[in-house]
Amino acid sequence: MLSRAAWGRLASLGLLVLIVLGWEAMARGSRVSALVLPAPSVIWEALWSGLRSGYFWPHLIHTASELVLGLALGSAAGFLGGILLGESAFLRRLLFPYVLVSQVVPKLALAPLFIVWFGFGMTSAVVITALICFFPLMENTLTGLQQVEPRKLELFRMLGATPVQTLLRLKIPSGLPVIMAGFRVAVVLALVGAVVGEFIGGSKGLGALIIASQGMMDTPLMFAVLLLITVLGLVMYQLAIGLERLLLWPHLKETTKD
Repeated sequence: MLSRAAWGRLASLGLLVLIVLGWEAMARGSRVSALVLPAPSVIWEALWSGLRSGYFWPHLIHTASELVLGLALGSAAGFLGGILLGESAFLRRLLFPYVLVSQVVPKLALAPLFIVWFGFGMTSAVVITALICFFPLMENTLTGLQQVEPRKLELFRMLGATPVQTLLRLKIPSGLPVIMAGFRVAVVLALVGAVVGEFIGGSKGLGALIIASQGMMDTPLMFAVLLLITVLGLVMYQLAIGLERLLLWPHLKETTKD
């Protein structure tokens, strides 16, 4: 007998097959132009042709590099910022309003400024990606550090633990599930930031390729690139889940023993 999780995966896969088959039938049976809605078979042909010829690979690697760099910089800054604001009430009152204002402003509106400051190319896209990834990590780190059980904090005080020891051995491990949830959100947003950065000032990458396919009125190519972006996002999200399980495994083992 299959488990409920297995049945759920099969049902999800079956729904995908039905959607693709329905899309194919509608595209072939209707009079809608392929420029408006190409059939999945046409999109697959464009995707396979680009992968086989090597046309997509430089753009895919470029976007993945921007994603990883921006995610690493933004996540590191957000994690450290969350620790600073979580450990210092003064810094939290002083800086949090400015951090919030910086996140309220749409990054797309700031993109022209980034191009002026950093020029066209990878740097601007990395900066946009880092700024988008910063806030989820900072907010979740701040929240995770403040959700430690008061009894455990009191125990650490009674044992004479320093603030650094309390942070490293209690607050961060206890808040790790919340922090990693923020990281998963940042991974999804990182891909958005990288592609948007390429929309504005990129000559290379999957975002720039979408703009180029739009200019050439090549809708199958555009859908093929969107499919590549989707696959890249899913792979990065699964890697984030794997990292989360790896980091939370000791915590889960202790919980099971208790």
